[in-house]
Amino acid sequence: MFEAFYELTQTPFSRDIPTEELYNSVILEETLGRLKYAAERQLFAVVTGDCGTGKTTTIRRFAEELNPATFSLLYVSDSKLTPRNFYKGVLEQLGCESKFYRGDAKRQLHKEIELMRGIHRIQPIVVVDEAHLLDREMLEEVRFLLNFKMDAQSPLSLILVGQNELWDRLKMQSYAAIRQRIDLQCKLSHFDRAQTGEYMKRHLTYSGAQRDIFSDSAIDCVFQYSSGSARLINKVCTHSLLYGAQNQRKIIDDHMVKHVIDGELS
Repeated sequence: MFEAFYELTQTPFSRDIPTEELYNSVILEETLGRLKYAAERQLFAVVTGDCGTGKTTTIRRFAEELNPATFSLLYVSDSKLTPRNFYKGVLEQLGCESKFYRGDAKRQLHKEIELMRGIHRIQPIVVVDEAHLLDREMLEEVRFLLNFKMDAQSPLSLILVGQNELWDRLKMQSYAAIRQRIDLQCKLSHFDRAQTGEYMKRHLTYSGAQRDIFSDSAIDCVFQYSSGSARLINKVCTHSLLYGAQNQRKIIDDHMVKHVIDGELS
């Protein structure tokens, strides 16, 4: 609807924007660099950030930049993840039927990983999303999973992705054994005012915008509402574009954004 009014060829601020078209913030580039380093050296990395800071989007970008001839990314996301379900989920992605018992499944996974690395020369990367929801048993299993050949080397790259509370938990003394194994930590933060404007411009440029649609004061308002959260920026901008198109307003100003926030998003 609003795409035609603003003469856009694509929908901006949507979740399915190609990763190569995403706004490249400094923190995104730094995080991608760290994750690639972890993948190349079979390291254990933890990625944390508040809601809406683009954690899953970052992993999607990371996955699409990997060379499939060299790496195989195995993705697990389950709020009720248990060790048995973890091994089952990873083994199924490898085309295997998981053994029933946890110990058997773990040995089965190690065997499959050895075959991947030894015969096919492919490095496995396991990503566990929503990791802040993992219980103690599952976090302990992470430590056991990394034990390989008498602790001489890790069999894979492991990346835990979760909200900031994940790191708060790992800092507790009871998780010291897991924390000490972490090789890299990445923290995603919200955008500042300048980055919010750049983010909006990047998405509008991708969508085919030939001119500015949001005024500077509107961008200020978007930033104040979203606090630099990409998810909230997308939400308020989409609602504002809908409102602007319905009211035949080619330029969206701060009054319009405030009206949308108060009337639709409060």
